[in-house]
Amino acid sequence: MPEIYLPSTLPPLFPGLERRLEIDAGTVAEAIERLDELWPGLGDRLCEPGHGLRRHINVYVDRERAALDTPVHESSRVDVIAAISGG
Repeated sequence: MPEIYLPSTLPPLFPGLERRLEIDAGTVAEAIERLDELWPGLGDRLCEPGHGLRRHINVYVDRERAALDTPVHESSRVDVIAAISGG
């Protein structure tokens, strides 16, 4: 199963959520849907209404920038990275 790596900001908000998970999914969108099924509200933290990634969320599949429709494979690594801003 693909390995999903989440930013450290999410586990404190969702009890039982680990930073590294294995999720059975065929695309980035399916992985997010599975995460949201297990931890309701997690999908809202990653996606805008209308099914686009939030502006401050970047996803990489096997080190390549990804979109929601990007395929993931059995051996894929999916990194979800929250942009950091400051002033």
